[in-house]
Amino acid sequence: MLKVEHVTKYYGDFLAVDDLSFTVKKGEIFGLLGVNGAGKTTTFRMIMGLLEPTKGTITLDGKPIDYTVTDTIGFLTEERSLLTKMTVKEQCLFYGNLKGMSDKEIEERLDALLEKFGITAYKDKKIKELSKGNQQKIQFITAILNRPRLLILDEPFSGLDPFNVELFKAEILEMSKAGSIIIFSSHRMEHVELFCKKLAIIMQGKPVLEGYLSDIKEQYRKKNILIKGDIASTDLEKIKGVLSVENTAEEMIVKIDDIAVAPAVFKVVSKHKNITKFAVEEPSLNEIFVAKVGESYEK
Repeated sequence: MLKVEHVTKYYGDFLAVDDLSFTVKKGEIFGLLGVNGAGKTTTFRMIMGLLEPTKGTITLDGKPIDYTVTDTIGFLTEERSLLTKMTVKEQCLFYGNLKGMSDKEIEERLDALLEKFGITAYKDKKIKELSKGNQQKIQFITAILNRPRLLILDEPFSGLDPFNVELFKAEILEMSKAGSIIIFSSHRMEHVELFCKKLAIIMQGKPVLEGYLSDIKEQYRKKNILIKGDIASTDLEKIKGVLSVENTAEEMIVKIDDIAVAPAVFKVVSKHKNITKFAVEEPSLNEIFVAKVGESYEK
């Protein structure tokens, strides 16, 4: 288990992380979210032992994270961190050796991963000769080469098309099932919803929302009603508690400020013919994120 307990980090007088706490169990995928400058990168660096917290403790399976455990950690950074004049093989040998792996172990693992991601032909190509998407695959491979016990993924799908997102997703889920502790960060909330049952949103280094995603969505009072059929948006906009009505190519999205408004909307909708869909849905994580970040800016 990873435990981050009451961690605070100052850079001089600047408070980067403010009394942050969370736990991630073996096999869990935890979402750490926030706008740029929220304190995520500083938190990652403290977890990896690259920075010392000003206050608080970070432990992995009950022990402080130091050089005795860093070989069991993998990190995919948001920025490209590849040595572009090296070949893919040379790059992986370099990173694998830093993690205490033998050349034989590295090559066997590399060959398996290259095949899994459909890029076996690139083993002896220089990094600079690869597309951005394939460079991202190599960066991901270097992060998971050592089968890390703790894996930190910062914008892992950057530069990937939907097909390759699915390849990454399958590997991440496989690692989770094998027991890896995974921290996932992305500005794409739909990607977070693919994996993370548990998350924290931080602003200025302090959590503004945390817990299980299912609980967060259930407790968020605003809901969406999806309607298909012949009905004018003006009929719904008049209802008290309806925040907005949006017409898309396929359906109408009615945003309400509380689930209690749904029966009033249904009463109006039921008077119309040719209604083929009426569904009350939880808001997306993106909606909740924007709302919570907005509230924090207003305070």
